[in-house]
Amino acid sequence: MLFNSIAFLIIFLPIVLGLYHIAPRRIKNVLLLLASLFFYAWGEPIYLFLMLLSILVNYFSGLDIYLKRKNKRRAKNSLIIAIIANLAILGFFKYYGFMVMILNTIFPFEIPVRELPLPIGISFYTFQALSYLIDIYRQKVEAQKNIFKFGLYISMFPQLVAGPIVRYIDIEEQLTNRIYSFDKFAKGLMLFIIGLAKKVLIADSAGTLFAQISALGAENVSVLTAWLGVFAFAFQIYFDFSGYSDMAIGLGKMLGFELPVNFDYPYVATSIKEFWQRWHITLSTWFREYVYIPLGGSRAAVSRHIINLLIVWSLTGLWHGAAWNFVIWGLFYGIALILEKYIWGNLIEKLPKILRHFYALFLIMIGWVFFFSPSLGEAFRYLQMLFGVGVNGLVDSRSIFLILSNWLLLSVAILGSSPIGYKILRSIVGAFNHRVARKCSICVIYLGIFILSLAFLITETYIPFLYFRF
Repeated sequence: MLFNSIAFLIIFLPIVLGLYHIAPRRIKNVLLLLASLFFYAWGEPIYLFLMLLSILVNYFSGLDIYLKRKNKRRAKNSLIIAIIANLAILGFFKYYGFMVMILNTIFPFEIPVRELPLPIGISFYTFQALSYLIDIYRQKVEAQKNIFKFGLYISMFPQLVAGPIVRYIDIEEQLTNRIYSFDKFAKGLMLFIIGLAKKVLIADSAGTLFAQISALGAENVSVLTAWLGVFAFAFQIYFDFSGYSDMAIGLGKMLGFELPVNFDYPYVATSIKEFWQRWHITLSTWFREYVYIPLGGSRAAVSRHIINLLIVWSLTGLWHGAAWNFVIWGLFYGIALILEKYIWGNLIEKLPKILRHFYALFLIMIGWVFFFSPSLGEAFRYLQMLFGVGVNGLVDSRSIFLILSNWLLLSVAILGSSPIGYKILRSIVGAFNHRVARKCSICVIYLGIFILSLAFLITETYIPFLYFRF
């Protein structure tokens, strides 16, 4: 089941919220766990067993590591076994085909490849389980003895299939005690509606524009059209993923939870370092805490620091997908961060802010080409088009038509991907001085956004969230 489906919005969510808020506190977690498992089983009933297996394996592994905490060697052995088990499951479903492809290029014989459907959200809930086990080993948290609470941590439906990646240390207390209030519920509902609108009204429309441009042959594409395609994808993936994150955080608030922020206007960044401090924040935090720092982080010698960055960013690329273009995408950012740190970082910082912003945007857009391309060859062909190789001139009538016919979408996307959009919304609401009038205006605005989003869901082509495939 998906957040942007009529079944979820009209049937599942109202029923779950209603039952959850009238249920006694002692059964809220069990009720939410059952709802989460039903939510997951709706789309992939066969993979519900994989989810239950992950819950059981990591629950007992956590207890085992905790009981052995006074013997570091035994606790470490248990942790290693648990990590291998989790990564083996993730690797089998996500990287099996990629590994066989590599082996087929190395050896003279060919191993047949059977395509396996990727379990939705497996990268997210596997990383959550690993952070739980590692933090028990580090003695930052105690093992959760209540299997229902632990099962809820792994499977909670608001963030189950596409994040944010919630570390157990950040939610441990909330599994037992959390605050419920009308104010919190209302803020969560507004955030959910904003997220839904981001996805349905902006991301899907930008995706349609990107699909139109991608379908054109190089002979029908100008340099301006090619760049318009990259920006269309950039808006699609931002509003798609940040929209899902907003919906997840909003749902969390409606259920009494506080989930971590995952986006902070990344396209206003003035460096690649700042971009990754604003984009998919929970993934960056996870890799920093559990890979980068254990490798030595930035405190090591320069050569070792460079190796650490390349390892982390190649893994970041692989996390996003089992293909060489994702590996190159990750390494592209790793190299950019190394160059900022050791080569041109000081020079960039001396430039006017607007130039630093254009510098960051230029590299980000180049990175998206590797991300959206189906292969490395296609990525390099698209990069050539961006710089005028094999295209139909700098500007043509098609590019002008696409801009004029999508000017409203592009304007809203630009405003919405910066703090300006939020400030405009706040100023509209703040125009009403009377408290009752202000509250009525909020209700009317958000109800209108929700109805418009529902209308788009009913009338437009259904597009799933991009990050579900990761």
